[in-house]
Amino acid sequence: MANTRTVLDAEEYPDTEVQKNRVLTLEEWQEKWVNHKIAFHQERGHQLLKKHLDTFLKGEKELRVFFPLCGKAVEMKWFADRGHSVVGVEISELGIREFFTEQNLSYSEEQIMEIPGAKVFKSSSGNISLYCCNLFDLPRANIGKFDRIWDRGALVAINPGDRKRYADIMLSLTRTGFQYLLSVFSYDPTKHAGPPFYVPDAEIKTLFGSVCDIHCLEKVDAFEERHKSWGIDYIIEKLYLFIEK
Repeated sequence: MANTRTVLDAEEYPDTEVQKNRVLTLEEWQEKWVNHKIAFHQERGHQLLKKHLDTFLKGEKELRVFFPLCGKAVEMKWFADRGHSVVGVEISELGIREFFTEQNLSYSEEQIMEIPGAKVFKSSSGNISLYCCNLFDLPRANIGKFDRIWDRGALVAINPGDRKRYADIMLSLTRTGFQYLLSVFSYDPTKHAGPPFYVPDAEIKTLFGSVCDIHCLEKVDAFEERHKSWGIDYIIEKLYLFIEK
C-alpha cells in the first residue's frame, strides 16, 4: 500500500467510462439487506460528517434534511435529535425497519397513494419520515423542498447511466439557500466494478456545477482490509460541499 500522502495526491483515474454500463437492479440491493451484505453501513455514523457538521448546518435551526438511499444511517437520528426534520428514501423495507428498531424509535407506516406498493414510515415524534420506494418514483409523492441534503452512499450507488436523472431530482428538491454535502470514492475502476462506483471530479462538476459552487472539504485515505478483496490497493474518500450559486 502506498503511503497516505502519495495516495491522497493521486491523479484522477483517466478511464472514466469503464463502469458506465454497470447496472444493479433494485432486487439485488434488497438481497444485500436480506443477506446482511451491508458493509457500507457505518454503525458509529459517518466521521467526516461529524467533523464538518457545524459547517454543514451553519447554526441554523429546524432545517429539513434529505437522505437519499438512506439505509439505516444513524446520522438521521443525529439530525432529528438536534431538532431538524429528516426525510429519507430507501428501497429496502428491512433496512428502514432496522433503523427504527436499532434507534429505539416507535413508528407508524402507511401506504403512499401516489406510488403503488410504496410506504412511508414515520417516527412517533413526527420528525423522521422514511419512504420505501424507488428513488426515481419519489417526486410523485410531493415531499417538498429541503435545506440540506446528505448524499453518502447514494450518488456512488446509483447506476452510472442514471446519474443525470438522479442529480436533476436532487436539485429539484432544494430550497433557496440550500447546502448539499456529498461523499464519493476515488479508486482504480478497472480493478473493481462497483458499487460503490467511481465518480470523477469532472462528472460532479457536470452534474451540479451549473447550479452549485463546489468545494472539496477534505480527502482521506479510506482503505480498509476488506478492500483487498476488491482487487484495489487504494481508495480515497472525498467530501464535497455544494452551495447555491
